Amino acid sequence: MPSVKDLRERIRSLKNTQQITKAMKQVAAAKIRRAEAAQKQARPYADTLSEMLRDLMAAVTTVDHPFMKPGNANAPLGVILMTADKGLAGAFNSNVIRAGEHFAAGKNVAWYTVGIKARNAVRRAGHGDRPTWVLNAPSKIDVAREVAKRVTDDFVNGRISGITLISSKLISMLSQKPETRALVPIVADVLPNGSAGHTEADASRRGAVEFAPSPEFVLSRLLPKYLEFTIFSAMLETDAAFFAAQLLAMNNATDNAGKLIDELTIQMNNARQAAITKELLEIVGGAEALVNG
Repeated sequence: MPSVKDLRERIRSLKNTQQITKAMKQVAAAKIRRAEAAQKQARPYADTLSEMLRDLMAAVTTVDHPFMKPGNANAPLGVILMTADKGLAGAFNSNVIRAGEHFAAGKNVAWYTVGIKARNAVRRAGHGDRPTWVLNAPSKIDVAREVAKRVTDDFVNGRISGITLISSKLISMLSQKPETRALVPIVADVLPNGSAGHTEADASRRGAVEFAPSPEFVLSRLLPKYLEFTIFSAMLETDAAFFAAQLLAMNNATDNAGKLIDELTIQMNNARQAAITKELLEIVGGAEALVNG
């Protein structure tokens, strides 16, 4: 049985750990509010961009843009794997990495990583140095532009056959799930928001908006922006999902530390009581020996 001194040291260590997890919980709570605010600020632009793309896709017949054409069938598939830069968030990063491994099983894949954890996972898998960017950059939109430019150049030049994004989706504060999205090539029968086909509402909108010089020209200029903003939006959502996962993980760690402290305190009190009882028995035994002697 551990001594009272050992138990006291363990309790002190757990209390120090509990203070750290409490501080990290408060930091995560503050940061997730900022991350959610950034998401809300970007949402009107995303909605408008999706609506315009739906109108344009409904208005045009053919578009001479690489994103609308199949890629090089002999080239590997380009996969953007997006995680956080740091850990201490439960299974948040490992879930995304596992989703990427499951998706890439049996496929010829070229990895593009956003986030230090994704970069390390790809290197551990033996894929060598691949194009990589950090998630917590001073300007996420600049990083999104760099990623979009790199994958676009590789797709246009036939080095990859398509572009797929694997990132986290924030379902709620208690749930974050990996999401796999095929971004490029864009099939004409599938609208950017994921709804399939041209509906009657789309047909009724044709001609409602005039585009100059032509819908085809506007769509060809808008598609690169669509890719940039999709990556940027995924970075914002990954940020928010990471802090939500970290908040939950630190809350659980704080509670578990409290339970361990309570258990060790009971053990320490029992050990102290046993030591006191032993000393009393020794004193009583010594006194009886003196009397009988």
